[in-house]
Amino acid sequence: MTAMPWLQHLIVLPVLIPLVVGAVLIPVNETRHQLKFGFNLASTALSLFVAIALLLMADNGHWPLDIGVYLAANWPAPFGIVLVVDRLAALMLLLTATIALAVLIFSMQRWSRIGVHFHSLFQFLLMGLNGAFLTNDLFNLFVFFEVMLAASYGLVLHGYNLRRIRTGMQYIAINLVASFLFLIGVALIYAASGTLNIADLTTRVAQLGAEDSYLLSVGACILALAFLTKGAMWPLGFWLPGTYAAASPPVAAMLVLMTKVGVYAVLRVWQAVFGDEAGVLSGFGLDALMIGGMATLMFGAIGMLASQDGGRMAGYGAIISSGTLLAVIGQSEEGALAAGLYYLVGSTLAMAAFMMLIELTERIRPPGAALLAVTMEAFAIEDKPEDPVGVGIPRSLAFLGLAFAGCALVISGMPPLSGFIAKFSLFHALLDARAGDGVASVAPMTWLLIALIVLTGLAAIISLMRLGVRTFWASGALAAPRLQFSEAAPIAALVVLCVVLSVQAGAVFAYLTRTADGLARSADYSERVLTEPSVRPAAGHGGAQ
Repeated sequence: MTAMPWLQHLIVLPVLIPLVVGAVLIPVNETRHQLKFGFNLASTALSLFVAIALLLMADNGHWPLDIGVYLAANWPAPFGIVLVVDRLAALMLLLTATIALAVLIFSMQRWSRIGVHFHSLFQFLLMGLNGAFLTNDLFNLFVFFEVMLAASYGLVLHGYNLRRIRTGMQYIAINLVASFLFLIGVALIYAASGTLNIADLTTRVAQLGAEDSYLLSVGACILALAFLTKGAMWPLGFWLPGTYAAASPPVAAMLVLMTKVGVYAVLRVWQAVFGDEAGVLSGFGLDALMIGGMATLMFGAIGMLASQDGGRMAGYGAIISSGTLLAVIGQSEEGALAAGLYYLVGSTLAMAAFMMLIELTERIRPPGAALLAVTMEAFAIEDKPEDPVGVGIPRSLAFLGLAFAGCALVISGMPPLSGFIAKFSLFHALLDARAGDGVASVAPMTWLLIALIVLTGLAAIISLMRLGVRTFWASGALAAPRLQFSEAAPIAALVVLCVVLSVQAGAVFAYLTRTADGLARSADYSERVLTEPSVRPAAGHGGAQ
């Protein structure tokens, strides 16, 4: 075999680029902000281009079975470190790079300047996120989780105040416990199976004896606790609303992505290890995931209705999103999974935009406006408007109102944007898969899940409408805020992407259907990873290329 094609090295770049740039930026003095921002921006933009290239390569037959495998140390699996790109990993890389670029531009004028090492921490966070999406090994997944979490600890405390320190310490303590559980789960899985490579584990599960199967299931349950703590499943996600509300807006937007890492890890491991090839452990834990997802939906809906603060409301919205995705994974239907992935993309884009939008809307409210609005609502005081005098709406207020409405439509699942398309497609897939010859054969749990998704959407639109009324109408005289282009453009771009996702829903669903089909073929995934040969030296060279 000849040397590795240069395009194959694209697989490692999403990890290598932020690692190198983050390390280079550490010794650069904070007074050289423009230089550090420039390096950060170039690195993130390059990561976006690499993610687009990997997505195209994973979907156009560039690799066998549309799965790219990179042997990082040129040791074949399962002995060496393996990075794997399929359609799902490429999608998550693209989503991460898109939101990261928007967040970085948003933070340029203010948030990146209020603390130290923001740019290095930001790059290390991207390294951890990208590595978690690419790795095929549970221990390396733990390593990338820890890189991601270590960077997030500094970012959550970035621009610290008393509230941020208090919630940040809680966030750190909870994630340290989750990391401890992660290690215990990994140790038990290794003791039961003798491997931590996900592809190799897929081939061994069906061959385990009764005692080893029991030990593996215990380890998987403990591992799931670590994943679901990050994925915010009830009751493990109690920390999330307070952390979201206290964190700076760009950091809160990145936390939305981090929540999806836990969901991704559950999806990746359970689809591969406990798929149809797993024998007696096939489908292990899926019912518990569905029940936990539905409980999370109820918790998030109640929290949204009870919240008055926009940050906490957004946090509960993220919990609803996670609950929906976990319940969909528990359903284990390919059509439902494609709709769930579509929902993941749209809701993550909208929630990230909403996190940044909250800070801008706060600028238009005079001090005490929130208390005044709540008081008027509680005592049913009518605020009779004066006769209209033909004053136009300032452009900044119009932009904030339209962006708020767009985010609210996607988050609540109201037509015509992607949130509604995702939920409608999900209902169709659930009923079509379960109905068979008649509606009477639809399982009660499926009807309950559909009812909960509808009710949580209703709770979300009520809560967001209330927040919008208090922000834009019940605050008395509104002063048009001064918005920097670097603040408005990222939010506008994310909202426009939600619109594009709606307009191009057919093409996106076609890609996601292929993604769900690939996840269901766990045997192909395992074969592709385990049969990737190491690279031999080309003629005239003394070592591996």
